[in-house]
Amino acid sequence: MKYVMVIADGAADHPLNELGGRTPFEAARKPHTDALARAGICGTAATTPPGFSAGSDICCLSLLGYDPAQYHRGRSPLEAAALGVDLGPDDWVHRCNLVTIEDGIMIDHSAGHLPTEDGRRLLADLAAEVNVPGLEFHPGVSYRNLLADRGGRAYEGVTTVPPHDIPGEAAAAHLPGGGGNARLLRDIFETSGKVFAGHEVNRRRAEAGLRPATHVWLWGSGQKPQMPAFADLHGLRGGIITAVDLLAGIGALIGFERIDVPGITGYHDTDYAAKGRHAIEALDRLDLVVVHVEAPDEASHQGDAATKIASIEAIDTHVVGPLLTHLRARGDASGWRMLYLPDHYTCVGNRKHDPTPVPFAMAGTSLPPDGAQAFTEREAAAGPRLERGHELLPRFLRET
Repeated sequence: MKYVMVIADGAADHPLNELGGRTPFEAARKPHTDALARAGICGTAATTPPGFSAGSDICCLSLLGYDPAQYHRGRSPLEAAALGVDLGPDDWVHRCNLVTIEDGIMIDHSAGHLPTEDGRRLLADLAAEVNVPGLEFHPGVSYRNLLADRGGRAYEGVTTVPPHDIPGEAAAAHLPGGGGNARLLRDIFETSGKVFAGHEVNRRRAEAGLRPATHVWLWGSGQKPQMPAFADLHGLRGGIITAVDLLAGIGALIGFERIDVPGITGYHDTDYAAKGRHAIEALDRLDLVVVHVEAPDEASHQGDAATKIASIEAIDTHVVGPLLTHLRARGDASGWRMLYLPDHYTCVGNRKHDPTPVPFAMAGTSLPPDGAQAFTEREAAAGPRLERGHELLPRFLRET
């Protein structure tokens, strides 16, 4: 049996006036995804457990069958695993976004998706100015970076807010709080504002009409989790295709192969077709291949419905279509199944995540159709609902 999971990050949404009361899924032309829904089971899954926020760290743990209430110890340790940042039992790590704040307002959680090399230069100059023993800045991709603390300082009780949750809001109202070492995180934020003001990188970006990186925003603090290997739980070899360190880190912690695909970016300029091709090739050696596409989420955070629809259509054309054709060609004798779903809602209307249970469609060997006509939020709401999202994957693997 071969299994494929396609995660269209943040693709679910609520009806939009600009789309005539339709959601992006309803507005998009996606014949292959709709065919998958018609061929099997279409329902909803609550990927955000009670007491948690709707984020890809929580929701993707759920999608991969790991209960966040048991295994989640912060977002940043998952990304650290992808970057090869090994954490000791007393170490902490924080997500370190490069953001744009203007007149005190959070304008952009990604500083205009600045290039990775620009981010590295800014972080290097900030690290030289901060110079606190035990603190290590680790550059990632574009605006996504990490700050590790190996100095014996603890951050239990420190509260932080993701910058993509506060677009258009006053940044000062959402700085790290809760006492203790929250003060250190706020100091770094303030120092970054001074270091980045007038920085050569930002001068060049301003001349090109691009948004500057005005500050670092620290959030998602945590420590390394202990997670059982996916192969030990399910007896299957898994791999993941993603341009996002968070997903790659989860994969590393559960023993997945990271399938390298040149040309993928995490945005709508990604090479969708390459993701589809490499997924098909990986099925020759793996039992389960997970294809994660970040583009719908990024478009949603920019309030860009047109690009969100285009990304859903590109996933359908270049990922779902080729994979579904390949799996069906295998025939039911050897066995196959495909699962398609977002990890969470990301709403174009307010540019934020939403914990509404996500739609899913799964089809393949021994999964008879349940009557859905298309893959949409409304169609899925009429099907089965899983109240514990981490139970969906075992059902996908084992249901007969």
